[in-house]
Amino acid sequence: MNTHPLQSRVILVTGAGSGLGRHAARAFAAQGASVLLLGRNERRLNGVYDELVAAGFAQPAVIPFDLSEADEPRFQALAQMIEREMGRLDGILHSASHYVKLGPLSQQHLKQWQPTFATNVFAPFGLTQACLPLLNESPDASVLFTAEEHGLKPAAYWGGFGVSNAALIALAKIFADEHAQQPHLRFNVLIPGQVASPMRNRTHPGEVGELLRQPASLMETYCYWMGPESAGRTGEIIRP
Repeated sequence: MNTHPLQSRVILVTGAGSGLGRHAARAFAAQGASVLLLGRNERRLNGVYDELVAAGFAQPAVIPFDLSEADEPRFQALAQMIEREMGRLDGILHSASHYVKLGPLSQQHLKQWQPTFATNVFAPFGLTQACLPLLNESPDASVLFTAEEHGLKPAAYWGGFGVSNAALIALAKIFADEHAQQPHLRFNVLIPGQVASPMRNRTHPGEVGELLRQPASLMETYCYWMGPESAGRTGEIIRP
C-alpha cells in the first residue's frame, strides 16, 4: 500500500490557517505533498507551517492573502508566483469561507453579501481560472471546492451564506462540464456536513462540539479526492 500517494505533488489550500483547511493541509503533507498555505491571518499560517516542519513533512509555503479583496491581477500574480517558486501545481482545496449571520432576507444587506460572495464565489472562480494553465500541465490535477449543505437545500434564514454556497456548487459543476474531455483535470464539491469546525460553531452555536464528527475523520476522504485514486471522477457532490 502506498502511504505517500501525494508524493511530489504541490497543493494549494485556502483557509489553511484554521478549521478543515488546517487539518487538510496536514493530511496532504503527511501523504507527501508540498503544501501552499493561503489565508488572511499570517500568525495562524505560521503556526501551521511550524507544525508541518516539526512533523518532518516537506517544507510548506506561507501565502498571506485576503481573498475578499483580490482581483484578477492579484490572482494572476499569485499563479505566476506559484509557477516561479514551485514549478507546478497539482491541486487546489478551496476551504476558505466567509459567513453571513443567519436571518431573514428582509434584514440582510448588500454590504454583508459583498464580502461573502467575494470570498465564497468570486475568489474560487478567479483563483481557479488563474491557475488553470498550471493545472493543465499536471498529469493528474484535482480542484476540490468545500461547500455547506444549504447550498444544495436552500432554506429560510440562510440568506447570503446559503445563496453563495449554491453559486459555488454551480461554479464547480460548470468547471467540471467545461473540462469533461480532459481526464487529467477534475473538479468536485465536498460538503463536510455536521463536523466540529469554526464555521459550524457560527452556523450552529448551540451544538456541543464533542458530539459532532471530528475533522480527522474526514481526512481520508479529502486525500482520496485530491489524490490519484479519484482520477476520472469529476462533477460530483461528495457528502462523507
